[in-house]
Amino acid sequence: MNYKKISYLVLLLVALLTAVSVYYASKLRFDYNFDNFFPKGDPDLAYYFSYRDKFGNDNDYILIGLDNKGSLFDQQFLTKVDSLTRFIQRQPHVESVLSPTTVKSPVIEQFGYFEIPYLHPEEPERFSQDSALIYSTAGLVGTLFSEDATSVSLFVQTTDDLGKGASDTLMTALYQELDALGLQEHHIAGKALAQSVFIEKMQVELVLFMSASILLVILFLWITFRTLWGVLVPLLIVLLAVLWGLGAMGIFNKPIDVMTVLLPTIIFVVGMSDVIHILSRYLTELSHGTPKIAAIKITMREVGLATLLTSLTTAVGFLTLLTTSIVPIRNFGLYTAISIGLAFVLAFTVLPALLVLLKRPDAQKVRYKTISWPIMLRRMLRYILRKPALILSVSAGLTLISLVGISMIKVDTTLLEDLGDEDPIILDFKYFEQKFSGVRPFELHLIAAPGHSVYDYEVLKEIDEIERYLYNSYGLNFITSPVTLVKTINRAQNGGLNDYYRLPANKQQLQRIRRQLETFKNRSELRNVVTPDATEGRLTGKMTDIGSAAATDLNDSLRAFISSHVNPQYLRTRLTGSALLLDKNNEYVTMNMMQGLLIAFGVIALIVGMIFRSFRMVLISLVPNIIPLLMIGGIMGFLGINLTVSVSIIFTIAFGIAVDDTIHFLSKLKLELNAGKSLPYAIKRSFISAGKAIIITSCILMGGFMTLVFSSFDGTFYVGLFVSLTLLFAVIADLFLLPVLILYFYKPGKKFRG
Repeated sequence: MNYKKISYLVLLLVALLTAVSVYYASKLRFDYNFDNFFPKGDPDLAYYFSYRDKFGNDNDYILIGLDNKGSLFDQQFLTKVDSLTRFIQRQPHVESVLSPTTVKSPVIEQFGYFEIPYLHPEEPERFSQDSALIYSTAGLVGTLFSEDATSVSLFVQTTDDLGKGASDTLMTALYQELDALGLQEHHIAGKALAQSVFIEKMQVELVLFMSASILLVILFLWITFRTLWGVLVPLLIVLLAVLWGLGAMGIFNKPIDVMTVLLPTIIFVVGMSDVIHILSRYLTELSHGTPKIAAIKITMREVGLATLLTSLTTAVGFLTLLTTSIVPIRNFGLYTAISIGLAFVLAFTVLPALLVLLKRPDAQKVRYKTISWPIMLRRMLRYILRKPALILSVSAGLTLISLVGISMIKVDTTLLEDLGDEDPIILDFKYFEQKFSGVRPFELHLIAAPGHSVYDYEVLKEIDEIERYLYNSYGLNFITSPVTLVKTINRAQNGGLNDYYRLPANKQQLQRIRRQLETFKNRSELRNVVTPDATEGRLTGKMTDIGSAAATDLNDSLRAFISSHVNPQYLRTRLTGSALLLDKNNEYVTMNMMQGLLIAFGVIALIVGMIFRSFRMVLISLVPNIIPLLMIGGIMGFLGINLTVSVSIIFTIAFGIAVDDTIHFLSKLKLELNAGKSLPYAIKRSFISAGKAIIITSCILMGGFMTLVFSSFDGTFYVGLFVSLTLLFAVIADLFLLPVLILYFYKPGKKFRG
């Protein structure tokens, strides 16, 4: 058979497919769509979309906080604020701006309608009077004016679903104007900013992770093989796998998001595992004097099945992420699994083809480089076999301690859980929580009972009672509802006096207000709060981001209050909104994680069962892979790290990768037992033969994942840290605990005896 000709054909076909992959990979775009993190398939999501169609998004806004040393009642400062306000009003994609310098108190007289400004920037002599009015008016303090009178806030309503390009244009213009006006003490929060910053961070981190991984892998490959081809050949294989994986995403027009930005790095280090196992076995055969082609055949035969199974288990670990309802995580799991399959194909096509075409490595050099590994591994195995009781006791103790830590884990998340505490965006969010109402949106759908309107006196009284509860017990501010509209008109019809910012005293007064509201019904302020037929309304507000666990408790209390204090014959309500949907992810986190792990456990059990036809061996194989997961859970519990959506995926990913070492060890053990070796001798041969590749691949995997700890995203940081720790614990368990478990608890059948 002409192996060289076949090898050239394989490389030509791979080159053509790589060109196609590069073409589609070049079309990939970066994207961060907040809505994608809503739980798909949840009935509350469909309800929210219907609600949003009526009243608009609850997160299409920008908050701008401006500080002035001393007092906000400074003419120069307020003039700059007013200039900024008018500049923003002229920008495209801006629907409205609520600003301290433009907010006015409406007054409705018998002969007309006019508005009185709360603030007069050009008349500093009126600042004392303005201050007294502002700080006695409900709804202004904590929203547009800080309680300490040193800061102001602008609320900018943008068009729905502002894209990346439009967001960048708006934010660039805003920053330029802030600099031009000399407003250096500014703070900004909102979807447009977060979208822009997240994408920029993803672009930087993709380059950072890949560069760090390449340098790290080069170092490990050089230490392992000490030859140029031993570095370049594996690098070529895994880089092709990365390109093919990105090409697959491009073919299906999937963007690079905060999750799939990890894909190139993960494929780079995970794909290297197959290559290392193949090359290690190939060089071992060469060191025994086996001819090159024969060495390649033996390697493919002995390593092929084990590598196929490990690729399968790793892919399954990622495919279990399809059990989640969050689209970015589903895409991440699917396309990483596809890429792992592509990496396996490349390892068993391109690598053998290159080995056929490359010159045979010098046997003496190969023997010199491999001789130290068996010596080290024999010493390690002797220690293990002398200390089985110690190893079993330590394993049991660590398991019990880990279970204690796991019991301390809390499921909780915040709106921007992926950003660190010192990230500028988080610091700005905290600023708005300290100085103003906060940034977490709240939405309550108000539905008048059949035959009623949200402007009916009885309905308004029910809404007003809910509002008082939300303000006093729930912690909600910046409230807008049909009640606030009616109160505003009531005040306007009574000379703008704050004493009249309340519901009218009787239905006759309300009728007069309703006639006025009818004349304003086409205004956006009304259309965003009440439907045209006045049968439905919206109660919206802002609050501090207290976390999903606390918010869930507050929502339960709110529902209980509404159930006991609101008459359903007049008003029905339903909580909705983007924050509620993100909180609901908590309900799925534990369930999805357990589903994923059970699927992964089942697949591993099936594979080991097929190899050994032994239920006892299935249990033995799972133990050294479950203990590392328990240890990670225990560490999280003791360190007070919350179980969030991004953290929960660590367990299935880590298990799918960590179990590879177990399968390589057991596959080699099966070959030795089938060859008639006794169990102790088969364990020794498996330990020495597979041990080197297990240690090297684990080091490369740990090093590759550790590059992720440099991420500015908390979720990515924890994936890098905890997957690396899981792999470290797993390789220790496979080398120390697994041989002991097999030796003392596994009894091979007669067909394995020599």
